[in-house]
Amino acid sequence: SGQTIQRIMVNYHVQKVKRECIVWSIAFLSSGTVVTSDSFGRVQFWDWERGTLLESHTVSTSAVLSLAVSEKEDSIIVGTSTGATYQFQLLPVKMGSLEKRWVRTKPFQHHTHDVRAVAHSSTALISGGLDAQLVIRPLMEKMQKKGYDAALRKFTFPHRRLVSCARKARLLLFQFSQHLELWRLGSTDETGKDGEVLPLCRMPEHLVQLKNKGPEHIYCSCVSPCGSWVSYSTASRFHLYRVQYEGDGVSIKKV
Repeated sequence: SGQTIQRIMVNYHVQKVKRECIVWSIAFLSSGTVVTSDSFGRVQFWDWERGTLLESHTVSTSAVLSLAVSEKEDSIIVGTSTGATYQFQLLPVKMGSLEKRWVRTKPFQHHTHDVRAVAHSSTALISGGLDAQLVIRPLMEKMQKKGYDAALRKFTFPHRRLVSCARKARLLLFQFSQHLELWRLGSTDETGKDGEVLPLCRMPEHLVQLKNKGPEHIYCSCVSPCGSWVSYSTASRFHLYRVQYEGDGVSIKKV
C-alpha cells in the first residue's frame, strides 16, 4: 500500500521492576515529530523517521492523560490525573537562535480530578475534568491583567436532569445534592400570546422538602405524572415515597 509503519517503544524499567507503560495520548506534528503522554507522567518528543527519543519531560508523578497542540504547533497543553495542566512552548535556545526546544512554561492546578480532555485555541487553553468543571484559561499574552485568578474561568454543567415535571398535577421536583423540593406551579385566569407575562391568581407553592439521609449525594430523581409518587437514588440505594394531598396539606410516606 506504500504506507510505512514505525514502532516506537516507550517502555522502560523502574527500580528494577518492569512496569507497563500506557500511552494515553499522541500527536503528530508536521515537522515529523511525534508527541506522546504516558502513565509515567512523561511528555516525550520522538523523531518519526529514526524512531529515536528527542526530548523527555517528566511533569507529574502520575499519568499524563491528554494533550492538545496549537494550530501553529508552537504550544502544547497537557492534562494529568492529579488535576494539573501544563503548557509547553517551542522556544529558541538563546536569543536570535534558529535552534528551538520544547520548554515547560506554566503549570496550573485548576481541577481536583483527572483532566481527561484539553483543547488549544488561538486565545486560550481549555481543559475538562472528572470534577465536572470546564476551565477556560486565556493565554498570558492575551490578558491585560496578569495573575492566576484572572486566567480562570469556570462553568459547572449538570450531567443529568435536575428538574422533573408532573404535568397532570402541575408540579415540579427540584433535585439538589442532599435534598429534593416539590413545588406546585402558579396559575392564572388570564389568556395571552406566547411570551406574554400574565398576572397570577395563585402563587407557586413550596409543598415538600425531602432530605436525604447519609453522606451520599442524590444521583437522580423523578416525580410521577400524577404527582403521587416521588423517587430518588444515590450511588447505592433507591428510595420511593407516596405523596398524599389532603386539602391544602401534604403528607409523605416512605414505601
